[in-house]
Amino acid sequence: MTNNEVLQHIRYIFSLNNEKTAAIFQLAECPKTADDIDNFLRKNGESAFTRIADNVLASFLDGLIIELRGVKEGSEAQLDQAINNNIIFNKVKIALALKADEIIALLDSAELTLSKHELSAFFRKPEHKNYRVCNDDTLLKFFNGLHLKNQQAIKEIKE
Repeated sequence: MTNNEVLQHIRYIFSLNNEKTAAIFQLAECPKTADDIDNFLRKNGESAFTRIADNVLASFLDGLIIELRGVKEGSEAQLDQAINNNIIFNKVKIALALKADEIIALLDSAELTLSKHELSAFFRKPEHKNYRVCNDDTLLKFFNGLHLKNQQAIKEIKE
């Protein structure tokens, strides 16, 4: 999954417009304009399409954490972060303050069954013997589970 696809999924899950997305980037000291965001959301091959660099997506996810959880005292922006599916998964988990049981339920709703041990392997350090790489399918199922949860919450509010 590309960084651009990750941004698109997160915008869709949280119903973020360009203004709100730009504000989240700003929280992580990575200012982006509405035009920048439009270019991130274009299809690959379009003339103005811009790939999102790892450090830019990491900054957006850090901004999402700040938006949803508040600023962590003593932390500084890390503008040179590399990123992978495990880091994306972990940052979204932190932003939403999700516990293992909640993530397992989300994945289950998206038709992916994992045990707590399998799930915790995604959040270990890469050097750890039980570390497991989060593949695109697992991350996509996580995003789908979040979307289904949000749809259900909206449906319950309307009733």
